[in-house]
Amino acid sequence: MTSEQSVEPESTPPQTAKPRQAGFTYRLGRSLISPLARFIYRPRVEGRENVPLAGAVIFASNHLSFIDSIAIPVAAPRPVHFLAKSSYFEGTGFSGALSRTFFQSIGAIPVQRGAGQAALDALDLQRRLLEDGLAVALYPEGTRSTDGRLYKGRTGVAFLALQTGAPVVPVGLIGTDKVMPVGAKTPSMKERVTVRFGDPLDLSAHGPATSGRARRLATDQIMAAIHALSGQELAGAYNEAPPQSTIEKIKQALPHERR
Repeated sequence: MTSEQSVEPESTPPQTAKPRQAGFTYRLGRSLISPLARFIYRPRVEGRENVPLAGAVIFASNHLSFIDSIAIPVAAPRPVHFLAKSSYFEGTGFSGALSRTFFQSIGAIPVQRGAGQAALDALDLQRRLLEDGLAVALYPEGTRSTDGRLYKGRTGVAFLALQTGAPVVPVGLIGTDKVMPVGAKTPSMKERVTVRFGDPLDLSAHGPATSGRARRLATDQIMAAIHALSGQELAGAYNEAPPQSTIEKIKQALPHERR
């Protein structure tokens, strides 16, 4: 077994509850937030015709700002779901209810963040959404780019695409980091955002999801398409925090597949 293949579970991960799909709150939020956001920010949207209007689809995007997960649903011609930290849904009192309602209204589904079993559970949630014929948005870089560069993609998106057969629509976001930079508490209303949807990618020619090589090649194809849309400088590395200990340095130096 190769180092890339070793990240796959040897058995089917335990089934969790059926993912909670967006209902009335999402439909109401989409009908209110989308027109309001388009009126205020006047986003430039290119390639909407590239988005399949029915069936499973994965939006794979660069990640520059917190509002990326708002920009994509606002610009897309169909409902989009994405995973968000479960803590956004667990608050109490008025502020907790407000946070929960907001994230439900933009198509977010709560998930426990983390590595190991938490990461596998997140992939399983997304797989079941795709099997229900829905659209999900994912960020192959894993976390926001704080310097504006495009980092190497992790292979979870490719794994889902190869496992489910869902096409991948690459997305290039431009300007979201200016509207709401990392650390900002409120978005600026002086900037405009560009959202570019690329041609859908069929990744099946790379091989099965169980192949580490297929996942890597498919991921590289996705990232090349995102780069063509966003025009960002390439970082040539994974977007991860600097190692804090000798063990972490060794782990990052060893060949392994970034999820």
